[in-house]
Amino acid sequence: MAEQLSPEATATLRALLAGSDPVSSALLAQIPHTRVVGRCGCGCVTVDLEVDRTAAAPAPSHDNPAVDGGYDAPYSAGVLVCTKGGYLSALEIYSVSDEPITAWPDPRFIEQ
Repeated sequence: MAEQLSPEATATLRALLAGSDPVSSALLAQIPHTRVVGRCGCGCVTVDLEVDRTAAAPAPSHDNPAVDGGYDAPYSAGVLVCTKGGYLSALEIYSVSDEPITAWPDPRFIEQ
């Protein structure tokens, strides 16, 4: 069952998509129309996303992941914004340690 993005995931997406390029702008506009449709099985906060395609336009052609970044503190971790067909499809976080990251770190610490 689809659910709303958490405020922390939304803040992370907004921080990662803060650029003024056309791809970031289009993906940012999709956030209000995006729902969580799945989760990672390892216990981390990675989410699979689905955008209401009747309410938002696709982003222009781009690489995948569309955006990536990392955290030095409080975790050594990376974060990716993945897309399919120009629409948000996943917000993934991965750790360089063996422990899954179970809460979104403060987006102010994202380095791109």
